[in-house]
Amino acid sequence: MTGYQPRHASAPSPRGHEPEGCLTVAVRLPVRVVMFVLVLPVRLVWDGLVAAGRAFRRGVLGPVGRALSWLGRVLLVTPARWTWHRLVVPLGRGLAVVFRWTVTALFVWPWAALWRYVLLPVGRGAGWLGRGLAAAGAFLGRVLVVVPVTWVHTRLLVPLARAVGRGCGLLGRYLFVLPAVLLWRHVLAPAGRGTGLALAWLWRWLVAAPAAALHRYVLVPLGRAVVAAVRGTGAVLLLLGRYLLVVPLVALYRWVLAPAGRGLALVVREIAAAAAVAWRVTGRVTAFLLRGAGRVLYVLLVAPLIGLWRHVLAPFGRVLRGWVWQPVAAACRAAGRALRSAGYSVRSALRAARASVRSARAEIRRALFGVPRSREREPLP
Repeated sequence: MTGYQPRHASAPSPRGHEPEGCLTVAVRLPVRVVMFVLVLPVRLVWDGLVAAGRAFRRGVLGPVGRALSWLGRVLLVTPARWTWHRLVVPLGRGLAVVFRWTVTALFVWPWAALWRYVLLPVGRGAGWLGRGLAAAGAFLGRVLVVVPVTWVHTRLLVPLARAVGRGCGLLGRYLFVLPAVLLWRHVLAPAGRGTGLALAWLWRWLVAAPAAALHRYVLVPLGRAVVAAVRGTGAVLLLLGRYLLVVPLVALYRWVLAPAGRGLALVVREIAAAAAVAWRVTGRVTAFLLRGAGRVLYVLLVAPLIGLWRHVLAPFGRVLRGWVWQPVAAACRAAGRALRSAGYSVRSALRAARASVRSARAEIRRALFGVPRSREREPLP
């Protein structure tokens, strides 16, 4: 296919090399011209919005975002971090220590003392008393109950039960078992055999033989006739459905719907391809126009600003930094170092004075009151 092809177009089908019809070629050129005319304003507006958005992001949103980030870090993050590390964390640690000691003094130590000095001794005494009572009860139960019951069971109940069991076994054998065996062997078994033979003969000639004859000579021929009638009816209905429904529907699809669908698909495909080609071509046109407008803006606005910055503001900034800012910063740093060294010397002098005062106070206390006795604090439970 001749003409401009977009880069993002799909791969050609295996039948793409086949010659195309005159209808396709006749539809393609007008559709592409119309789509180019329709798409060009849309592409111009789209590319203009994209360029404006990029410029707005680079020139406005980026600096504003960086400024807001710096302000947030200076005004919020740094004070919040200092407050957390210098105030909240030490205060929380102190409150945690106070709460732990309070809970220990109010709940742990009283319950530990109660357990150690009250409940544990009472429990041990109750355990000893319970074990003694259990031993005494076991001894009394063994002497007063177990030994007499064992003697009665061994000497009286076991021989009596054996004798009664033998007598009942002999009575049951001669009164029930032997008569029942004789009755079954000589009366019930012969009667059952004769009754079974009679019932089997009656079932064979009164039920089985008539049922077999009914199935063979009545039901089987009737079923075959019903199956033949159903098959014939189904064949007739199948022929009627084929020539009254299927054949007209196939003809409608083959000669009406399929050509209309192919034409509609051709139109839609050509419109989509023309839109893609017009989008690409208008993109190049708008890129050329925007590039020219950008060059004009650069020559009229950006180049003078760059020259002003490069030849006026930057040299003035370097002179200001070298002759004003750096000497002032060096003087401030020297003053800060001097102040820090003076502060270190003052703090060291104060520490030495506090140490000498503590030692003098300790000497006076020892001279007046003597050496105090060391008192060891008993650990709490």
